[in-house]
Amino acid sequence: MQYLEQDVIAMINHQHCQAVKRATRALIIQPGAIGDCILTLPLARYMQDGLGLGSIDMLGHMDYLSIMPGRTCVDAIRSMELIDLHRLFQEHDQFELADQDPLIGAFADYTWIVSFLGEPGGSFEKNLIYTAMCSHSAEVICLPFRPPAGFRRHLSDFYIGQFRSNCPVAIKARPLPRPSKIIQPTDSDVAKGKRILAGAGIAPDRPVVLMHPGSSAIRKCWHIANFLGLAEGLAGKGIQPVFVIGPAEQERFGPDLAEKLRSIAPLLDDLSLEDVLAVLSVAGAFVGNDTGISHMAGGMGVMTFVVFGPTDPVVYRPFGPNVTVVRSKAADFTDRPSPALQARILDRLLRGLLVLDS
Repeated sequence: MQYLEQDVIAMINHQHCQAVKRATRALIIQPGAIGDCILTLPLARYMQDGLGLGSIDMLGHMDYLSIMPGRTCVDAIRSMELIDLHRLFQEHDQFELADQDPLIGAFADYTWIVSFLGEPGGSFEKNLIYTAMCSHSAEVICLPFRPPAGFRRHLSDFYIGQFRSNCPVAIKARPLPRPSKIIQPTDSDVAKGKRILAGAGIAPDRPVVLMHPGSSAIRKCWHIANFLGLAEGLAGKGIQPVFVIGPAEQERFGPDLAEKLRSIAPLLDDLSLEDVLAVLSVAGAFVGNDTGISHMAGGMGVMTFVVFGPTDPVVYRPFGPNVTVVRSKAADFTDRPSPALQARILDRLLRGLLVLDS
């Protein structure tokens, strides 16, 4: 009978602990683009492991967050556009909340709130703390969006370090090792990726290298002739290059350059972010600039080659197990082709694909 009572007590304690864990929810406010959101995932995982969280939500721009649920440690996503976050930027002594204010309801479900919006110690953080405390006790921490000048470690290390410095409880969990995958495509993604390639007339029996020659900033774009040269070199070795561009590149390149790309390799130019993820899930390798798609490829564990120009790869390289960074410090990075760098990347691509095929 004594052992039975102990078993019942142990079961009740376990159920209680599980209920507490499920009730412990966190929100990360990340106003950045897709690359910023992906580089926040190691912090999210660290919080999940170290705080025993039941779930993590991310609040940001929905166009960039759509890939998160079901593939990462982020359980749900929320749109910044649906919350009056601008009110939180008011001077703290002028900030007011009404009874049943929608802002109170927006943060009422969270025990932990981490924000990359607003400055640490500023009015936004003070107002967010006040708002959260109107419904319950919560820990609210604003973190810097960018590291200070001279910081020479990965951005994920900076985020985790800042969180640990400001966290009111001691965390024993270790950060994810850098080679870890942080995005796991689903079986549906793989099936969808195969359908997209088949619809573009791409043979399934040839290894595919997805190439994204764009970026949010022109200064980060390796000259387009380099991507064309790589595509020709891959095709000459029996490997299928495939270009993918988004709305920004379509506007920047114009129809003539798009046709030039299409004359050398298939061009996918009408894909959603989830579609690009699906194609990446069946690609043998990826080549791109310092851009969000490169971070997605790296985080998925795809063999990823990223060409960096003015930005620092020590801080901003993609997080993932199979990322190769190639940096050009040439002043004409965006203005002139670099045949030597093309040859270097092509050689490493071919050797990497040979290993995958063996």
